Amino acid sequence: MRELSLHILDLAQNSLTAGASRLDILVAIDHGRDEIVITLSDNGKGMTPDFVQRVVSPFTTTRTTRKVGLGIPMFKANAELTGGSFAIESEPGLGTTLKAVFVLSSIDRPPLGDLAATMISLVVSNPAFHFHLDYSVDGTSFVFDTKEIMGVLDGVPLDTPEVVSWMGEYLKEGMEALHGGA
Repeated sequence: MRELSLHILDLAQNSLTAGASRLDILVAIDHGRDEIVITLSDNGKGMTPDFVQRVVSPFTTTRTTRKVGLGIPMFKANAELTGGSFAIESEPGLGTTLKAVFVLSSIDRPPLGDLAATMISLVVSNPAFHFHLDYSVDGTSFVFDTKEIMGVLDGVPLDTPEVVSWMGEYLKEGMEALHGGA
């Protein structure tokens, strides 16, 4: 994938397919440590230890329409290509956590991309799903949580055009503020 936000979009679809009702996404940029850490944690059906070992292979998938699954293997490969690392933890019935560490200064690191647009795509496609994004830069965080937003909206759907527009601006402004407006 050309952008890390597209990895997040793809991997979020795995959580949805696994029957999760919540997905926590952590994107932590740390200039001092020269890394970007991306963690996705869901409460889906989880995987057996045997499947966890095989899921990093592109020839392992739960799909019946094709015999390859590239999302997790490409995420892992991109992290490791930068000199970073990848880990996966999963337990049947409890969910799955993926964690990739990318070396920030690596020439091989894909750009983050438009994370705000990725989040909006996920929310609009799955308005009843609980997405929790914690985006941080050098220890300062911005949090976007659809459950909190739904509570404030008091029954107004998240996929209402005015709400979608507001969420997009809220995400962009919140993330840009951590970069000094840049």
